[in-house]
Amino acid sequence: MKFVTYRPKQFVLPYRTGFMLDEHVIDLQSAYQKLLTHTEQYDLAYTVHTLLPSDPASFYALGKIAFDRAKDAVAFVMEEQIEVEKWSPEDIVLGPPVANPSKVICIGTNYKDHVAEMKTNIPEYPVLFAKFSNALIGPEEPIEKPGATEKLDYEVELAVVIGKEAKEVATEHALDYVAGYTIGNDVSARDLQKRTPQWLQGKSLDHSTPIGPWLVTTDDIPDPSQLALQSKVNGKMRQSSNTKHLIFDIPYLISFISNLITLSPGDVILTGTPDGVGFAQEPPQFLQKGDIVSLEIEGIGKLENEVMEKE
Repeated sequence: MKFVTYRPKQFVLPYRTGFMLDEHVIDLQSAYQKLLTHTEQYDLAYTVHTLLPSDPASFYALGKIAFDRAKDAVAFVMEEQIEVEKWSPEDIVLGPPVANPSKVICIGTNYKDHVAEMKTNIPEYPVLFAKFSNALIGPEEPIEKPGATEKLDYEVELAVVIGKEAKEVATEHALDYVAGYTIGNDVSARDLQKRTPQWLQGKSLDHSTPIGPWLVTTDDIPDPSQLALQSKVNGKMRQSSNTKHLIFDIPYLISFISNLITLSPGDVILTGTPDGVGFAQEPPQFLQKGDIVSLEIEGIGKLENEVMEKE
């Protein structure tokens, strides 16, 4: 299943949670209300706004309960062929699937070939750093290139979205805590990143980190360890690899992080990028105004954004 965050183009409205059905978007809360009405749960249908919030942040905060109800609504619409309002892609704007996570935890140097091209050492432990929600943008928003950097770089990454609270999780149970997966572009200002030992200032610029276009649930990706991923800039291939080459795989990362930090529903983990980044090209190839950055991950889809200079 593919869950999205969307809003109609013709109205100035907050983003709502929906799901993809035959290339159209269905409002998730409306679908769940139809399910409750169909099953004669009229009292619950009137309180659907609390049972399954339309607001993406509130939806993710409910964790597993929200996803279970959402899956019931999707199954009902698909199996019963119920008439529901459908939004065409041209009539809506997609936002980041998780717009305001409490934590965005990123993993550095997590592919051997990327370690080599960055001229560093294979880490003994996962390299953790943070982004903040100010950096996140959706699949139809431009990547902002501020005047503070001349070395803006792309990084295709598999993004893991947590579905229920995870604390001191064992590796063998780690995937049980995942809601689903999406694509992330860990856009990095290399000149800002490299001027101090801490990377944060180069990693969390405003409106710089696209994620999307949707969240694919674990029903459709039960095993994230064999997913091809790639990036292109203006149609030219830059990165091409597979998650099987991760130094620290996803179950290990969830276990490692949750033994340090309690993970909450909606938290995002960006799992690292493979080789081929612009910094390592000969000569280096940094992002410029008008560049189109296209990322693809097997089983998820395509995330494409244009680079714009910040005014």
